[in-house]
Amino acid sequence: MKTITKQIFGLSIAAQMTLATAFSAEACTGIQLNAQDGSSVYGRTMEWGAFDLHSRVAIIPRNFEFTGKTPEGQNGKVWRTKYGVVALDMLGQDYLADGMNEAGLAGGLFYHPGFADYAEYDPDAAADTITAVDVLGYALTQFSSLEELREGLQNVRVVPVVEEAIGIPVAAHWIFNDRQGNSMVVEAHEGELRFFDAPLGVITNAPNYDWHTTNLRNYLNLSAVALPDKRLENTDFTPLGAGSGMIGLPGDHTPPSRFIRAVAWSQTARPTSNSDETVYELFRILDNFNLPLGSAEGSDLPTDEIEQMRSATIWTTVWDQQNMTLYFHTQHNRRVRMLGLEGLDFSSDTIRHLPLDLSKSQDVEDLATRE
Repeated sequence: MKTITKQIFGLSIAAQMTLATAFSAEACTGIQLNAQDGSSVYGRTMEWGAFDLHSRVAIIPRNFEFTGKTPEGQNGKVWRTKYGVVALDMLGQDYLADGMNEAGLAGGLFYHPGFADYAEYDPDAAADTITAVDVLGYALTQFSSLEELREGLQNVRVVPVVEEAIGIPVAAHWIFNDRQGNSMVVEAHEGELRFFDAPLGVITNAPNYDWHTTNLRNYLNLSAVALPDKRLENTDFTPLGAGSGMIGLPGDHTPPSRFIRAVAWSQTARPTSNSDETVYELFRILDNFNLPLGSAEGSDLPTDEIEQMRSATIWTTVWDQQNMTLYFHTQHNRRVRMLGLEGLDFSSDTIRHLPLDLSKSQDVEDLATRE
């Protein structure tokens, strides 16, 4: 084992105004793991404690036309999809939160409040303009590699556009992962997009990505190996039990603490021989980030939907980039479901949607049926 080196339906205006101030740090966590055979797996949790995001599985075909949003409306950049994509959307719209294209490029949108500094809107540049909720869809439908993505995103302007559901622009940053196990984080700073190589394959929320990597220096002592015995003044001391190498690991739900835990647990994960085992291992790690209601932002908002929720972790995804397969479970049903990309028809002329849960109840096997 290694020491660490490596939205809203039916809300009142008052509730939306409250949401605008409370929506300060959506507690999502993303991790990429690599198997010994070179295959790569990316996954993440999606947290929000006020209402269900009404996410669906979206199957986006090739040659489908999208138009980016600007402050003036739907008059931004127009593009046609080069690659078919499977994604989870948000708010019942074609806002992609997480996804993978048929070239094996995967990525996710993560909330980044207080630090997303977009370009000012220029009407003369509307033809090259998109907003935060367009970025993931544009990237996954247009590019097959991190190199293409880095070059292509420099040709678009990302501007703030107020999202009606929450009353404020969506503050976001993004992580992208290729099939070779490489990761890249993209952030908006002083009107420009910045690109960070992310060899640790981890992302949470605010502050900026380079701050998180600097903060890791405070935790270089963490290790999966127990602390050695120590002798002081002729007295022998031994650790009280297993896990002493992780003493000092932060346990709260803030983005900096989750970033440290995500690095600690992904870097000390058991070796996995192939992507199937890595999918299992990543689900095991991500389950450590599940948040109960009341501990995530927005949990105190007066919405009817909170009574219908079971967890602030709305869904968890894992993308097998080797076998081109989506796996996920939800707050209502922790049974893992899957959808393979390779058998899908990406020649359709419409986006197809599949519900995450056919029934909002846990699927439980009755062992009596085996007799």
